[in-house]
Amino acid sequence: MNLKNLAWALALLSLGACTTLPSSGPTGGQVKETAIESEMSGLDIKIVPVDAVATIPPAAPPIEWQLPELDRQPTDLISAGDVLSITIFEAGVSLFSGNAPAPMPGAVGFDPAVRAQTLPPRRVDDEGFIDVPYAGRLNVAGSTLPQVQVKIRESLKSLSQDPQVLINREQVIGNSVIVGGEVMNPGRLVLETNQETLADIIALSGGYRGQPLDLVLNVERGESHAKLRLGDVMAGPYQELRAFPGDRLTVIPEPLMYSILGASGRVQQMRFTREGMTVVEAISMAGGPLENVGDPKSIFLFRYAGPGGTEPTVYHFNLLNAPTFFLAQKFELRDSDVLYFSTAEANQPRKVIQTVGQLFAPIVTVTAAVGTIQN
Repeated sequence: MNLKNLAWALALLSLGACTTLPSSGPTGGQVKETAIESEMSGLDIKIVPVDAVATIPPAAPPIEWQLPELDRQPTDLISAGDVLSITIFEAGVSLFSGNAPAPMPGAVGFDPAVRAQTLPPRRVDDEGFIDVPYAGRLNVAGSTLPQVQVKIRESLKSLSQDPQVLINREQVIGNSVIVGGEVMNPGRLVLETNQETLADIIALSGGYRGQPLDLVLNVERGESHAKLRLGDVMAGPYQELRAFPGDRLTVIPEPLMYSILGASGRVQQMRFTREGMTVVEAISMAGGPLENVGDPKSIFLFRYAGPGGTEPTVYHFNLLNAPTFFLAQKFELRDSDVLYFSTAEANQPRKVIQTVGQLFAPIVTVTAAVGTIQN
C-alpha cells in the first residue's frame, strides 16, 4: 500500500467512527409534530403558545393540608409512659414511715406533726394504670394531675387522717412530640402550652439545617401523614398550624428541581434559587440558547398541568417576540419542570458542512504528511 492509499484508508476509518451527524435534539417544528402524532397513541399533549397574559398558568398552590385538627388538650393530661412523682402528706397517725419535712425558717402555719412520704417514681403502664400503696391500682391515663390527686386522696381517706396528695411529672411522654431530620437538636420535645405551632417546634429544636427552599416537613399524626414545604410552615400559609401531642415531625431534604435539556449553555438538573422562580430566571441560569445551535424562537417548557397534575402540557416561548420576555417574567416554574431549547432549523445544513469538514480533515493532514515524507 502506497502512502496515498494509506491516507485514504485512515480517512475511511475516521468516516466509520462517525456514523451519525452531531445533533442537540429536535427542532421546534419536530417537537410540535411529535406532540400532534402522540394523539394517535392515546397521549393527549397540549401545546400552549405563551403569547398573552391569559396563557400564563397560576403559581403552584401550597400542598394541601389534610391532617385532622384535634381539640386542644390540658397541658397536664397524663398518658401512658409518663413517670409520676407522688408525695403524700398525713397528719397524726401515718400509713407511711416517712419523716416530717424540715420547716423553712419563719414558716407560718407549719404543723410539726405532719408527715410526708415521697413514693418511688411510678410509670404509667400501657393500659394507663399505676399502683399506689393502700390505694391500689388506679386508672390515671386521660386524667389531669389534680384529678389523680383527688383519686388517691379519696382512696386513702378511710385509712389516714385527712391525707393530702401532690403529684408531679418527672418524665412527660404523652404531651410531647418527636422531632427529627435536619434540625439542630432532634429528640423529644414537651409541649408546655399545647398552643405551639409547627414553626414553634422547629424553632425550639434549635432551627433547621440548610435552606427552607430545599426542605420539607413530614408530619405524622396517628395513622395519617402530610408533607409540607418548610418555607410554607416557617413563614407562609401554614405558619399558624398547631402541633399536637404525639405528632412526629421530620425535616427532610427535598429541593425543588427543574431540568434543562437541548441546545443550551448547559444541560443538567438544577435547584430553584428561590421560591417563585420564573422562566426568565431559568433561561438565564441555563445560559440561554447555544450560539449557532439553539433556536431562540422555539423554547419549550414541559409540565404535567391541570387538576392533579395529569395533563401533559408543552408551553412554547418565542424569544424573538419582545412581549414574551415580559410574560416569561410572570411565568413561575414548578417542581420537576423540564425546559427544552430546540435546535435551530437553519443549523441542520451548517451541521452537514461542519461534519464534512471534520471528515476530510484527516485526509488533508495525512496528505500533507505524505508530501513531507516524499520530499
